Amino acid sequence: MRLVLQLVARLLLIVALCLGAATVWATFDAYRSVDRATAASAQRVAQALQALYWRELLLRSSRAREHLLPVPDWRTLETMKLISPGVCVEFQPAAAFEKPLCGQSEGLGKTPPRWFAAVVPTFLGSHAEVVRPVSPRAASAGTVVATPEAAAAVSLAWEYILNVIDVALLMAAAIALLASLAIAHALAPARTIVTALQRMARGQYRTKLPRFRSMELAMIGSAVGELGSRLEEATEQRAALTRRLIEIRDDERRALARELHDEFGQNLSAILAFANTIESASATEKKHHGIAQDARMISHATHHLMASLRDALKRLRNPLPEELGLEASLVNLVDSWRSQSAARPTIQLDLRGDLADIRGPAATTAYRVAQECLTNALRHSSAREISLRIERRAGDDDALLIRVEDDGGGDAERVAQSAGFGLTGIRERVAAAGGSLSILPATRGLSVAATIPLAA
Repeated sequence: MRLVLQLVARLLLIVALCLGAATVWATFDAYRSVDRATAASAQRVAQALQALYWRELLLRSSRAREHLLPVPDWRTLETMKLISPGVCVEFQPAAAFEKPLCGQSEGLGKTPPRWFAAVVPTFLGSHAEVVRPVSPRAASAGTVVATPEAAAAVSLAWEYILNVIDVALLMAAAIALLASLAIAHALAPARTIVTALQRMARGQYRTKLPRFRSMELAMIGSAVGELGSRLEEATEQRAALTRRLIEIRDDERRALARELHDEFGQNLSAILAFANTIESASATEKKHHGIAQDARMISHATHHLMASLRDALKRLRNPLPEELGLEASLVNLVDSWRSQSAARPTIQLDLRGDLADIRGPAATTAYRVAQECLTNALRHSSAREISLRIERRAGDDDALLIRVEDDGGGDAERVAQSAGFGLTGIRERVAAAGGSLSILPATRGLSVAATIPLAA
């Protein structure tokens, strides 16, 4: 999951938690606001009746104080305005058949669902009535009793919750949109850093990053640049060491080829001469027919050893590209494999591009790769057809492409993980030349491809 989406999801979770907390608080506040409205209504009506009480006391001093209230004009429209919606007020002691005076409760909020009307009073409790004396100095003046309506309190709480949820949802959507844009803008340099790391993974170590405003991203960019520089230095050092190792190994090959030619070649020639002499001497005497037969067997074995020695010397001595050039040496390599046995698989050679001027280490590397791949395909597979394709890619990306493909089956993954000397040598040579090597499954076998950059 992308980091931007993760941050936005966490932000939405926080908004949802805040929305839940705001809803609970709004429910409690709206439900208890009826208690505050009840107390305020009782206080306002008590003050109005107190004014009426003292006016009646002054105008009708002959009447007993306990009979001053209620007067017929206390239940007026002006008194109704003092009572909050959902609150009922009555005067104590009340007259016979006198009903409480209630504020307008119709249309007070939306009708809540049944579960809400049942849950809220259970958790928040019921409302208490509020009693206020008409006159603190005259207890006989009576009292005002204000009683809240439970249904009005629940409806008001539900209405308040709906309003809060609407506003909160709009805020959550706005916050999510703005936060997504802000987070995406803040993390935009991360994509540039990832792209640079991907280029480094492909071998482009000198990847310059732009300067970032954020201190943290600037530090990451600086670290990536320094890492690229060190990787390039390490790669150059490894390539130089590999080239030196290959030179030393080639020198050892040449020295070994001389030793084999001088020592084994001469000794095998001597053995062959002795065997021919024994065979010739024994052929004149019929009684030594078995000795002549043994001498012929020694001659055949010596010829076989000399042929094997010649093959080994061909592989050990300097590669043909240094003498004939890459194109001619590849043709000679394929012809030599074709001429060894008619039962061998068909080898198709496909040369593309101008290969005449390719010499030096690149030509040697290409020849060794083709030689080793053909050897492996001929010795370790049951291929009936092998394709060797050499192509020069011209232009700015001047490189040599070598592809060897066979139809002998095989497990590409197992071969790629093999630590054999042949594949190890190919990898070392291609890496020393700054190229790449891949081993992939083909239609009916394996495909080994190498890319060797050519020096400008």
